[in-house]
Amino acid sequence: MSEFETEVVIAGAGPTGLTLAYELALAGVATLVLERLPQRVEQVKGGTLQPRTAELLELRGLLAPLRARATVREPIGGHFAALPVALDCTPFATRHPYPIAVPQWEIEDVLEGLATARGARVLRGAPVTGVDLADGGQGVSVTTGGPVVRARYLVACDGGRSTVRKLLELPFPGRPGTYLAVLADIRLSSVSALVPERAGHISTLTREAGGYWTMLVPIGGDRYRFTYGHESQTDRAENTDRSDISRDTPVTPGEITDALTAVYGERTVLGSVDNSSRFTDATRQLEHYRHGPVLFAGDAAHIHPPLGGQGLNIGMQDAINLGWKLAATLQGRAPHGLLDTYHAERHPVGASVLHHTSAQRVLADPRPTPDVAALRDIFVDLVRLPDANRHLAGLMSGLSLRYDLGGGHPLVGRRVPDAELVTESGTIRLSALFGAGHAVLVDLAGIVPAGLRLPAGIDLVRAKCTEDLGAAALLLRPDGYPCWAGDDPAEARTTLPAAIAAHLAPLP
Repeated sequence: MSEFETEVVIAGAGPTGLTLAYELALAGVATLVLERLPQRVEQVKGGTLQPRTAELLELRGLLAPLRARATVREPIGGHFAALPVALDCTPFATRHPYPIAVPQWEIEDVLEGLATARGARVLRGAPVTGVDLADGGQGVSVTTGGPVVRARYLVACDGGRSTVRKLLELPFPGRPGTYLAVLADIRLSSVSALVPERAGHISTLTREAGGYWTMLVPIGGDRYRFTYGHESQTDRAENTDRSDISRDTPVTPGEITDALTAVYGERTVLGSVDNSSRFTDATRQLEHYRHGPVLFAGDAAHIHPPLGGQGLNIGMQDAINLGWKLAATLQGRAPHGLLDTYHAERHPVGASVLHHTSAQRVLADPRPTPDVAALRDIFVDLVRLPDANRHLAGLMSGLSLRYDLGGGHPLVGRRVPDAELVTESGTIRLSALFGAGHAVLVDLAGIVPAGLRLPAGIDLVRAKCTEDLGAAALLLRPDGYPCWAGDDPAEARTTLPAAIAAHLAPLP
């Protein structure tokens, strides 16, 4: 049996795994991605990039090639619980206030090409069949059914039914699903007037009839993303002994036709099915995202009701948070405990998403009780209030996320808008400074000491800003979040070196 050696092995070539592969390869870390499927499934699936995800991708120059694959969508905000009120992200001063629709397989195709161009390897048709931890937690051996891969770290990005998680016998506490539903990419040969003509706000794309609830989204030409469920499958998702349909039961064209006809009429005719799968609204989360040399990200770490386009986004954000920390740890330039901050920062984010998607599940019920219907009416009125809308927009988009990084400055741990900076060589956007995956020290008022020696991987940029960012200087991590902010030279001399040593790298 042949053996591979690498620094990091990633299980799963979905958006989470491939985002992480790019981050690690960018830092020069030898990375191998193992994917059980022999080829990519061309499925729309999680096909929405939320505003904060778009901003993070732009830091690495990844957004432009993804935008080139985007499907046409009305420039309209996201939603909370499918309520008929668009969420307004413009108060957050983002350049990407609207969700961007990109089919998941297109996201994977772009990310894989860019990651492999940087040196990452992707091995397909290689399911993980065994995981052995080395003595002392200093490494891991992964069996694939073919070669054995030896690595310093394994990151499980292998989905909600993670093989790695099961092999390690880790509990996945939470709640089982309350329904079993279908997601299918289909082509229609004929449509009725009930079929939406363009992708708009989700509240315009959902319907209910004949015991079915559906969402039909045009994705170009005769192609549609069709999501539906039936009342007969409610509360049976995890109790397959009570139903002849389980999550693994193949979806038939006849089943899809029945749903289409019941909701959109006889004139809506199924032409073909490109792909289909079943899903539930189960809610679960790992208690710990790190187990020695094994880490978990994306759906392998947390699953939740598929409401508001959260799953793909939280997974890609997990990967961006983890990537630079894992690279710094492997290359011996990380402060003590940096890798453990991945769990400390991302587990609360996952818990928050589980919490608010559970609330959305109640409000979005297509067959609400009278009490839930009344609650929904009141909630619609609340979401129309600017302050309430802003709160939910920040929650759903990720723009309001704040990490607890300590420090007394109010900017620390908060997202910074993508402002324009005027440097000696010209005007540049803040986001353009992060393409190398480095941390960036931005001095906007000449307060950073001229003789300060910075560790490798931290770039100093002296500039003027066309807007007030709220501080005279900012130390931004590779993921763009400030871990230090200051307003005067004395503060920079005393607190900046400590912040560098605590959050990024030991001082030279």
